[in-house]
Amino acid sequence: MENNISEGILTGVRVLDLTRMLSGPYCTMMLADHGAEVIKIESELGDSSRANGPYRDDDPEKDWAGYFVSLNRSKKSVQLDLKTKSGKDNFRKLVTQADVVVENFRPGVMERLELNYEELKILNPRLVYGAIRGFGDPRSGESPYVKWPSYDVVAQAMGGIMGITGANPNSPTKVGPGVGDIFTGLMMSFGIIAALRSADSTGEGQFIDVSMYDAVLSLCERAVYQHDYEGIIPGPEGNGHPLLAPFGIFPALDGQVAIGIVDDIFWSHLSKCMGLDKTGEDIKYFTRAKRRANSIIVNNLVADWTKLKTKSELTQILGGKVPFGPVNTIKDIYDDPHVKIRKMIASVPNSDPTKKDWRVAANPIKFSLNPTPKYKTPPKIGEHDEDYLRKIKSDSANSDFEKTKSLRNAFGNFATGVTIVTTNDKNGFPRGFTANSFTSVSLDPPLLLVCIAKTAFSASTFKKSELFAINILSESQRELSGLFASQEKDKFKLAKWSVGPKSLPIFRESIAHFICERHKLVDAGDHIILIGKVQEHAVFDGTPLGYFKGNYFSVNHDQALIEAANTGELVDIGGVFSKDSKILLQETNNQKYIIPRAPKENKSKIGLCRLLENLDLEPQLNFIYAIYRDTETKSHTIFYNGTVNGKAPDGFKFFKLDDIPLKEILLPAERSMLERYKREFKHGTFGFYEGSEKSGTVRKISPTENKYEIKGAK
Repeated sequence: MENNISEGILTGVRVLDLTRMLSGPYCTMMLADHGAEVIKIESELGDSSRANGPYRDDDPEKDWAGYFVSLNRSKKSVQLDLKTKSGKDNFRKLVTQADVVVENFRPGVMERLELNYEELKILNPRLVYGAIRGFGDPRSGESPYVKWPSYDVVAQAMGGIMGITGANPNSPTKVGPGVGDIFTGLMMSFGIIAALRSADSTGEGQFIDVSMYDAVLSLCERAVYQHDYEGIIPGPEGNGHPLLAPFGIFPALDGQVAIGIVDDIFWSHLSKCMGLDKTGEDIKYFTRAKRRANSIIVNNLVADWTKLKTKSELTQILGGKVPFGPVNTIKDIYDDPHVKIRKMIASVPNSDPTKKDWRVAANPIKFSLNPTPKYKTPPKIGEHDEDYLRKIKSDSANSDFEKTKSLRNAFGNFATGVTIVTTNDKNGFPRGFTANSFTSVSLDPPLLLVCIAKTAFSASTFKKSELFAINILSESQRELSGLFASQEKDKFKLAKWSVGPKSLPIFRESIAHFICERHKLVDAGDHIILIGKVQEHAVFDGTPLGYFKGNYFSVNHDQALIEAANTGELVDIGGVFSKDSKILLQETNNQKYIIPRAPKENKSKIGLCRLLENLDLEPQLNFIYAIYRDTETKSHTIFYNGTVNGKAPDGFKFFKLDDIPLKEILLPAERSMLERYKREFKHGTFGFYEGSEKSGTVRKISPTENKYEIKGAK
């Protein structure tokens, strides 16, 4: 990111703004004010704040609502319908050339549009993606209110600020400005800047989640520690302070003034100004604790004095001597010399140069080298389509996107094992990443290679390291693989490992490891090839962890399928399908429920998927969840773990995990499996069941757990 001191400090940063109303537009306003190129992506109707007044008398067409002008100065506007293929295509083109995307839709909206972070980062690995939600994004922790809509008043109520604001405990009061929106937007702008800084150093963007509820709660920090320290539940206390006196609003002849006394020296100054020298020195009032204990008396003393004087008189007496200020109206603020000198009422050029400029609250952040650029006229809907859509590179980003996905899928058709590559950084701390790009190269000399993405957090460490280890994972290490493929900062704290040869980190349950000296580094597009010369190696018993088409598989599990198929015995195929923490069940004729199964005429994975697809559902099979052999019928039943999208068709129903009608499950074996599924889903760690319909063994997908016995069907 290059900066010119004559421009805003964020000049060169491009932001795609999908936000509406207040929280998101306030965030992107903060960025635009300081030079970022903010492009509002609007539908044909535009941001709904365009239709929210007030409007000035010189705007009879009502084109320029004050709400919109204030928040959207200096931005650009591109009109796109993201529900259409062309709209999505053009948005993806813009993403390839952007630094930031910000949206404040409900969870799931961008996923349905196939424009979510996981999809967009394929196009642009450096992308910083900010999501503002009422109750946060499930990626960071799924709130029970995740699907609730929210506005400022809801955030203020639930986040706690309304409960401590007002005249008395019986009158909780909304704070005048939309702090639930504004503070959330401010927090997001901070998060974006921090993530941009990280992307500059690592080459990798990230997802940022700010909840309105969380932001307001953080504003109520005093209430949190009061409850912790004193066990009280703070409530509205008017304009005073529960811990300080005098501190709050006091009457004047023509309004009110604010006085806040914390330090004893300021109480001494105030007492002298009030002509109460002796009272001020009285031991009952001289310390902060004593004034708090006698707060009613102290506040009354001050009020009795201030109410006899005007705000102007009090300003002359107290200004500069104690923490003091008049309670200003907006007219007072417009006339205040502080506001004029600090340029806190700014002008936004009117779209019609014959009419006077709009006046808005200015950005309060001032930089010594990068002055805030002059604000520009807010955009009309689609005003900048020509600048961005017709001048984007002619090659289709959607084509690139589809090609990337297609190529990735094609590569995924090559089944591989899974490794974790480890080393130590210059300070001796272990570093590692998951890879399925391990390949033997040569026996003489003994060479192998792995690949690491240039955007990976540890890429710079591996480029400099002279030694590294490769751990070939066993089927029990699926969770370990996921950990080292994640963005978790301290992966080794959460893993079982030991110090191996050359002091390199190794994992105990791996089926093999290789200790390598760096032989060569090869630049290879968006990856780096690490060619290592094998110094030592070791092989252990176990079954390898497989990876195919973006999913893990177990060689043993698939072997069980082969054996079942080769026996000539009956095989049933079913699936435990989830959607939004709900399970899909099929209703029988006797008002019982079963797990969906492939039809008799096509007992296969394809048959199971076709069954659901014909019912307008979109199934996705992930991994084998259970295999059991019915001891009476001599048949095998194989269940997959999967997901499904769409509405439940006739004869099917979605159940929340806690509402699964276990007593109404027709088959005892399925009932037992669903009980296990509920537990495992909540803990986020699944197991694989193998046995009969009565008893068997669950192999938990975890690097630390051994096999454990499951009692049979109940």
